[in-house]
Amino acid sequence: MSYFTTEWQPTINCRGKLVDLSVPKIMGILNLTPDSFSDGGKFNEEKKALLHAEKMLKDGAEIIDIGAQSTRPGAELLSANEEMKRIGSVISSIKREFPESLVSLDTFYAATVKFGFNEGIDLVNDISGGMFDEKMFETVGEIGLPYILMHINPTYDSMHEKQIQEDIILNINRYFSEKVRQLRSFGVKDIILDPGFGFGKSVEQQHQIIDEFEFIGFGKFPVLAGISRKSFIYKPLGKSPFDINEETQKLHLKLLKKGAKILRVHDVPETQKLLDVL
Repeated sequence: MSYFTTEWQPTINCRGKLVDLSVPKIMGILNLTPDSFSDGGKFNEEKKALLHAEKMLKDGAEIIDIGAQSTRPGAELLSANEEMKRIGSVISSIKREFPESLVSLDTFYAATVKFGFNEGIDLVNDISGGMFDEKMFETVGEIGLPYILMHINPTYDSMHEKQIQEDIILNINRYFSEKVRQLRSFGVKDIILDPGFGFGKSVEQQHQIIDEFEFIGFGKFPVLAGISRKSFIYKPLGKSPFDINEETQKLHLKLLKKGAKILRVHDVPETQKLLDVL
């Protein structure tokens, strides 16, 4: 049975709140890590995290994506307990201070998802496609939240290896077809696809994904694009992650024209300006 056969619905159900994705949304990145490649240590205290969340929401973000585990090459793997300890009460504090906001939790641990659900998260953002924790799909099905499904290599140690030889779009869609089938079997209803920029793909493959973005999922699911401060943009230009806003927004424009429904970004004001122009 094909899971790419029906048109996707423009709304997702976030704890009873219907969120319309026919209009693209900005997802602001809130790293609670001391070692992320571009903003590690900036927001790993609750007060600083709240202030940054408030700023991103005022600047135009509708979703705050909270992550406590760095996924940069060479990063230290945290346990679920360590991850939850880092998160602390940040989720519940954001939901209390900004009740209209949507909070996404970036984790590949089922236990952290359960913790986040009790704290008030609205979406699950799992870079692992359920492959780093066998309980992930079952847990997401139980809590009933939208799930962001990312394309990635099958293990934590191999997630940055560039090992895809076949056409990248064909590989991504084959992966998504199988993963969607599994998610449906666990009762997961709202699925958002993420092609996984920055994970195990060459510079050329990542530009191909942008050029052929409209073919991701064949238009049957909302698709998220996370290219913010990615090395495939700044390294070929000989620039730093902080000096590529103009180039990033040009690529964002291309992605939006090709159907991206969520942009996951560090630089919210600049992205909102782009959406205002559109």
